Amino acid sequence: MKNSPLKSAAALRLIIFAIGTLLIVYFMPRTSQSTYIYEQDRPWNYSLLTAPFDIPVYKDSLSVRHARDSVDRAFVPVFKRNAGVDSRVAEDLSAALAELGDVGADRRKRIMSKVREVFASGVVDESVYNDIVTGRLVNVRFATGDNLSAPASTSRLRSPMRAYEWIKEQLPDAESHRAIESSRLASMLEPNMIEDRETSERILRQEYQKVSVPVGVLQQGERIIDRGDIVSPRLYTVLRTFEQMQAERGADAAGSRAWTWLAKFLYVILLFSCMAGFLHFFRPRIESDVKAVCFLVGIVTIFALLADALGGAFTSGLYIVPFTMVPIMVLVFFDGRTAMFTLLVTVLVCAFSASYPLEFIFMQFVAGVTAINSLKELSRRSQLLRSAVLVFVAYSLAYVAINLMTTGSFNSLTGRIFGFCAINAVFVSFAYVLIFVVERLFGFTSLVALVELSDINNPVLRELSKECPGTFQHSMAVSNLASEAAMKLGANVQLVRAGALYHDIGKISNPAFFTENQHGVNPHDALDPEQSARIIVGHVTDGLKRADKARLPQVISNFIAEHHGRGTARFFYLTACRQHPDEYVDPAPYTYPGPNPRSVETSILMMADAVEAASRSLKDYSAESIDALVDKIIDTQVAEGLHNESPLAFRDVKLIKETFASRLRTIYHSRIAYPDTK
Repeated sequence: MKNSPLKSAAALRLIIFAIGTLLIVYFMPRTSQSTYIYEQDRPWNYSLLTAPFDIPVYKDSLSVRHARDSVDRAFVPVFKRNAGVDSRVAEDLSAALAELGDVGADRRKRIMSKVREVFASGVVDESVYNDIVTGRLVNVRFATGDNLSAPASTSRLRSPMRAYEWIKEQLPDAESHRAIESSRLASMLEPNMIEDRETSERILRQEYQKVSVPVGVLQQGERIIDRGDIVSPRLYTVLRTFEQMQAERGADAAGSRAWTWLAKFLYVILLFSCMAGFLHFFRPRIESDVKAVCFLVGIVTIFALLADALGGAFTSGLYIVPFTMVPIMVLVFFDGRTAMFTLLVTVLVCAFSASYPLEFIFMQFVAGVTAINSLKELSRRSQLLRSAVLVFVAYSLAYVAINLMTTGSFNSLTGRIFGFCAINAVFVSFAYVLIFVVERLFGFTSLVALVELSDINNPVLRELSKECPGTFQHSMAVSNLASEAAMKLGANVQLVRAGALYHDIGKISNPAFFTENQHGVNPHDALDPEQSARIIVGHVTDGLKRADKARLPQVISNFIAEHHGRGTARFFYLTACRQHPDEYVDPAPYTYPGPNPRSVETSILMMADAVEAASRSLKDYSAESIDALVDKIIDTQVAEGLHNESPLAFRDVKLIKETFASRLRTIYHSRIAYPDTK
């Protein structure tokens, strides 16, 4: 039964790694063994490449684009005449004029003649007429069956409105104007010349094909490019044609794709296996936390997908991805070693998408290490701004170094990469927002949050200082003592400092029952030892309730629960034993609920709490007396097995003793007695 939760957690971790692998592999760039990774205007990183078959040489994309622009400028669109419009308008107008009894036959004949003349010249819609007036449409061609006329000027073409005005201008007498207006000719006029879009597009495609035909042929065995050659626009086009033809000629394309997919899976599985092995052997606490594993795999997967998206969107888009946010996020919640390992896995996963893998890996490694070193402890937002500047400098220097080393010239440097690195650094400065989001999603506690919790203006600490001033001073002293030892051991100093400030908040419920808050009256005198022990032991449970009510992080609650472990309220237990010398005294009512410390930080706090409290009862503050007190208290805890579940080593215990003794000797040093003033 005990193995069941462990097996479930292991299965869940395996599922998390599997999901990450599937997502990364699915969105990886679709490449094959015959595909090279290169960029225009950058050096060729591979050995000599010769043509394995005849390769047609096309114009480069820029030349083709210029040629197409020339075709567009010179292209004459095709129009067709709708003869039905001419006859329909003529019939409608003749009928309308006939209904006007006072319009003579001669005038009707002149009006009809001008209308036929307008349609013979051509009537087009308003948008086409605007193009004619503005000079964008100078000539047109007309389609007659399968034949096209020669380009003709558009100067005689009119819009319906302009045609109506022209007819009135040609018949200036008032009677003719009255007849034209009464017949409602303006509403009858409509375009009889319509653009033949289908024919125009067909002819335009034919013109495009003419400028896109091959301009030469690379014969089989002829040199294409060699290592170090710059990929010019022409060579870039040749290489793209070569890859396309090679893909089309692949006889076993399906089998090749299958092997490619298998290789991708193996590549990602190996990297994730390395991460899993690192967590298992060096970070078992992180491995046992499913949320932590989900976060680490998730951040690698998200950045891999982001790299694939931006890398495919534009050239060198991979350098916009703020990879240095990966070690920053991991460092804030875990440690520098885990941050470095996660960065390496992420970079190696994404290197598959890079045009120049060596350059990419080197730049990301240098920038990532810079970010980790600049943020050993993130406690202020301004540190992220400083880190962003350092990351940009690291990117720039690494880019210059790797390019000079591979090409020996500054000509290969491009301003685009520097710009992308600058954008990348700006994104890094926004990591503070993501830290807040991750805290809420996964329930982690960052160093920033611990710094905020250590503020003595926090409502819980303000209440502690008001209700239990002695306990508050004790907590401050324990915090200083424990954080000093944590610094010597390389433990999480900020976590120890915050945990020490909150470890005794349960005493707020009964402040007078604790010695440091008493002023001459001891309420325990009226209680039997078991009742007193219940109150003393209960401050742990009360503290956990207050922590839950104040929504303190779980890592802080661990200090409250573990700072006495499964130890006993020794004073009251021994008092009960003395009062009942011939009876067995059950230690259960005198035992703290625990559990025992399970981390280096909570172990340090247990030792510091007991040593600081006991040091107040010393009558002799000599170095020998302080050393003896520290040794006695810590050795007793170790002998009782209170630190058996903690990863503390014997050398750690020795260093803690030395740190506590040195600190207490400094606090309780002898002072000069000043003489009275005479």
